[in-house]
Amino acid sequence: MNRAARLFLIALLAMIATGLAWAVFSMPAQEGGLGPLVASRLDESGTRSEVTATLLNFRAYDTLLEIAVLLLAMMASWSLRVHQATPITLEPGPVLLALVRHLAPVMVLVAGYLAWVGSYEPGGAFQAGAVLGAAGVLVLLSGLPLAQRARAGPFRIGVVLGLAVFATLGLWPMLFDAAFLEYPAQHAHLFILLIEIASALSIGLILLALFAGRPPTDAQTMRSEQRLP
Repeated sequence: MNRAARLFLIALLAMIATGLAWAVFSMPAQEGGLGPLVASRLDESGTRSEVTATLLNFRAYDTLLEIAVLLLAMMASWSLRVHQATPITLEPGPVLLALVRHLAPVMVLVAGYLAWVGSYEPGGAFQAGAVLGAAGVLVLLSGLPLAQRARAGPFRIGVVLGLAVFATLGLWPMLFDAAFLEYPAQHAHLFILLIEIASALSIGLILLALFAGRPPTDAQTMRSEQRLP
């Protein structure tokens, strides 16, 4: 990049930063924040938690975009060129195997509880997904047969499930002359619970995919096996 391009980029970023700063400081002051407003509409949200009501109902569009960004980040990482290296097989130690066998099932249960309780208490899909992803990393590092039996098809479905369920439930009210993501009050709790569970699974698999990297194709696997002695 030459000097003129650098100066242009610096000037452009400075203009953007100035515009953002002006927009923030010109906003009218709100005494007490949005807490009282959220509390007054909590009965319509389908949950008892103000945090969950904000993230999955009142500002559900932001959360939907966050899940989409995670999915795009995984797709971007999988689009990178795979380094063709000869695989090295290491036997996992007994400590790791014992840890995974005892801890991974507990982590899955904790993730399920966090996803379920997030529909009406603080918790939810992102916390559950982080725990589920960590359990997947442990299983992957241990080399247990469970990790080797994983299939690409179900894995890809699980990765997009959260965004698909979120978008589908958001579009559903539009069939009844409501706005996008405007859940019906009588079904709001069920919608939030379904979104929590599906998003937790997808977030966990996305985090695992970001750790593991893009899986090799069949042709790449055959070439790697041919290089082995």
